[in-house]
Amino acid sequence: MRERILRAVLRVLGAVGVAGLTNRRIAAEAGVSLGSITYHFATQTEMLRAALLLFVREETARLAEFARERPGPVGVAEAAALVAEVVESTTFGREEIAPLELYVHAGRDPQLRPAAEECFAAYDAFAVTVLRALGVPSPERVAGAVVALVAGTQLRRLATGGGGATGLAEAVQLLVRPGGW
Repeated sequence: MRERILRAVLRVLGAVGVAGLTNRRIAAEAGVSLGSITYHFATQTEMLRAALLLFVREETARLAEFARERPGPVGVAEAAALVAEVVESTTFGREEIAPLELYVHAGRDPQLRPAAEECFAAYDAFAVTVLRALGVPSPERVAGAVVALVAGTQLRRLATGGGGATGLAEAVQLLVRPGGW
């Protein structure tokens, strides 16, 4: 029931944003009673945090699976091309738009910031793992920049409705190339 509610939160957020998020709307989307919402979540901030963390756990697992499906070790150029492929393959349904809403909302709601920090820490950790596998020395130094580059590209794609990944592979290579750090 809790997960069903959280998935409904993501769909509602993606459709109407944080300003349109109500317990009634969530209950209707989840197909649960209004009381179920308050039974599982004491506050809306708690519910938003849990929804954001659900998304990031699944997104991290998706990215890890994507990486596992690729054969053997790759060089920086191939890895950068894979990053561009991941970006281009991401669709923007309601559940994919929701985290972007929550990141912006975290800028207004300090109680949500720890969840946003946890999300970005998970992305950073994934980037460090990939960068380390590529032999990038001190991958922690550039992981945040790589994540920011990908996140910015995704935001641009969402806002413009376009591809937006043009030049992404080259930019990733510049960040992680030997002597570039």
